[in-house]
Amino acid sequence: MLERYQRQSFLGENSQAQIESAIIGVIGLGGGGSHIVQQLAHIGFKHFILYDNDFVTETNLNRLVGACSIDVPAATPKLHLAKTMILGLQSDAEIEGFPCRWQESPDALKRCHIIFGCIETYLGRLEIEQHCRRYLSHCIDIGMDVHGGPTIGGQIILSSPDEPCMKCIGFITEQNLTKEGTAYNKAGGRPQVVWPNGVLASTAVGIAVDLVTGWTRLSKTSYYRVYDGRRDTLEEPVHTQIPVACPHYDSEQIGDPILRKL
Repeated sequence: MLERYQRQSFLGENSQAQIESAIIGVIGLGGGGSHIVQQLAHIGFKHFILYDNDFVTETNLNRLVGACSIDVPAATPKLHLAKTMILGLQSDAEIEGFPCRWQESPDALKRCHIIFGCIETYLGRLEIEQHCRRYLSHCIDIGMDVHGGPTIGGQIILSSPDEPCMKCIGFITEQNLTKEGTAYNKAGGRPQVVWPNGVLASTAVGIAVDLVTGWTRLSKTSYYRVYDGRRDTLEEPVHTQIPVACPHYDSEQIGDPILRKL
């Protein structure tokens, strides 16, 4: 093991080889995704498939990891920032970057072992999860918002094939999909700040590392925690009943499996 990674040798004897062989997708490279990409590169991940068509502005400079003031007048693409962070730490990393919505060029994602969804909408999350279920990839979703009070809220969800999905756990419902579709509640302009995104992203990266290395020996295949920024808590929500087998994705909705044992 390289000297750089000696202090993470607790992850296992072959952990670095496992990390370096994993293929990671990140959809959305803003407040949450920029944290995730930076941390993955520090840990030693080397295969990335990235999507974002946005650029640095004055309004996202308060939370965009890797961005500087000079990137505002330059209108630096978020994708460029992510590539720069990765290559600055892993010069031999393989990066496929797409300056578009992932639905416009989805084929590369079929090779991913893990896909991070770092977007704002319920419909967008549902579409990412549907893709992951079809191609048997792990899906890790993070998101946060500031709402009345003010209160900072957020969530981290791991959705794995044959495990409860985001509908099963009550996160995606027909009600919030319908509400989101109205003009009143369309995404855009939601309050954001850097430190809650860091909390959520760090936890999500920890889940990914465990999926790849299995260092905790807890066999995580599903995970759901709710973040409360006022109380500084990350807790499992109380549910009435979650089905053991997911009823929303049957065998007819799964095809072309590529998931390899991590």
